[in-house]
Amino acid sequence: MPNITDLIEHYLKQILQSSSEGSVEIQRSDLADKFSCVPSQINYVISTRFTLEKGYYVESKRGGGGYIRIQRVDLPSLATIQQYIQQTVGYEIDQTTAEGIIYQLEEARFITKREAHLLRTAISRESLTLPLPLRDQIRAKLLKATLIALLVK
Repeated sequence: MPNITDLIEHYLKQILQSSSEGSVEIQRSDLADKFSCVPSQINYVISTRFTLEKGYYVESKRGGGGYIRIQRVDLPSLATIQQYIQQTVGYEIDQTTAEGIIYQLEEARFITKREAHLLRTAISRESLTLPLPLRDQIRAKLLKATLIALLVK
């Protein structure tokens, strides 16, 4: 059975998908009431599952009448994505940033779930048991070469 964090994430993604503007504005307290949790749980979900690396822009206003606005940031054309990968990955990349890029490409359906899983496994610190900064340099080369090859399909 999914945990509360997964349920909240799934609910917000469903609302985003059905939104004609590609964004949703929610009240933190209303969402906390809906899921019978504390507002900090909502903050946790949004700060970890709806990041810019994962393709979301989040705007928050606190206080009375405060809200959270989540907007999906769509990826552009394939050529632009390949250029983006070349520039973003660069000479070295940490695991969190690399996983964010993979997640965004998977969400936009440029790569399959299986391809994303294989990439995450290949670039993980458990697979690349090398000292830093060598590990981040190898991860960058591996990620860049693999993504470019996958996106040429």
